[in-house]
Amino acid sequence: MLSFELTKSLLMQHLKTIKIVLFLLLGIGELHAQETVPATGGDASGAGGTSSYTVGQVFYSMHTSTTGLVAEGVQLPYEVLTITGLEEVPGIQLVCFPNPTTDVLTLQVEDFNIANLSCRLFDINGKFVESHELTSKQTAINMAKLVPAIYFLKVADNQSVIKTFKIIKN
Repeated sequence: MLSFELTKSLLMQHLKTIKIVLFLLLGIGELHAQETVPATGGDASGAGGTSSYTVGQVFYSMHTSTTGLVAEGVQLPYEVLTITGLEEVPGIQLVCFPNPTTDVLTLQVEDFNIANLSCRLFDINGKFVESHELTSKQTAINMAKLVPAIYFLKVADNQSVIKTFKIIKN
């Protein structure tokens, strides 16, 4: 009877440890903090670095305020880049600044005859917004009246696109 009481006492002292060990051994394969079934995803790498992506995000939560935006469960890039066509015309330098912009965007042309140059502004969906004929080496494009979004500025020489800029309007 004494050995039974001693065994029972030892068992009660180690019961918490036994529960943790059993939980880990039997239940670890069933623990899920978050679970999603995306269509696909992975990691992509190139000359500029690496990026991870997910396609088919089913649920996410978006929180906005006057100072910013947070999307939980979604990867959001912040990019400032220049998109170019297949070929750039040699001997012409085009600069577009400031980018991102809030008010006036300046398009500057160097070392090229501007007689036949024009630019056209499109929204992210490809809808035409406005066009300008380039009459000097610097052209000011008023973007103050436009809503904050991403736009594409296409510079053309006689209807042939020379360069396309991705413009971020804050």
